[in-house]
Amino acid sequence: MSQYFTYQDQQISIGDTIAVHQEISEGNKKRVQIFEGIVIAIKGMNLGKTFTIRKIASNNIAVEKIFPIALPSIKKITLKRQGAVRRSKLYYLREKIGRSATRIKEKSVNFKKATA
Repeated sequence: MSQYFTYQDQQISIGDTIAVHQEISEGNKKRVQIFEGIVIAIKGMNLGKTFTIRKIASNNIAVEKIFPIALPSIKKITLKRQGAVRRSKLYYLREKIGRSATRIKEKSVNFKKATA
């Protein structure tokens, strides 16, 4: 299975916190709805690839949404945090309650200093 996908020149992997801007049409009105959460799974290949996002809504109710990558109603995906995880599917977050369900270590980025 795949560990990451590329969307508009940014690499999104499992454990990352992202915000998906999706265009919703209600009747003759169109609006952009933002769904922000943790990527817990990426499945499939090529155009059939999907990713699952999990967020904690009000009253500690968890909401999961599955998005196809090639969905035309997705307007943009913004990367909020990069998570450092060691699993390819984060289904263990389903058993966690409250704050611990959203706590994932952040990936540390090591930059080498230029010596000149």
